[in-house]
Amino acid sequence: MEKHGNKKIAPIIVAICLIAYYTAGVIVLLKFNFPNVLKIIILAVSIITSIVIIIVLIERINEINGGEEDDLSKY
Repeated sequence: MEKHGNKKIAPIIVAICLIAYYTAGVIVLLKFNFPNVLKIIILAVSIITSIVIIIVLIERINEINGGEEDDLSKY
């Protein structure tokens, strides 16, 4: 692996787990007989949350690549 490769594994695994959790939750909730509007809202919130998780993951990987491995050093 490259210089910071091992430090990228944990954020990637966490992001995958969170996205899988939201996806499973949406699949389960869509099986119930909710009104269509509520189903759309549930789906939209899950998609937006997944997009935010991916954006944060990309930012974290860029921080690791830039040598900023410890977020607490900024404070």
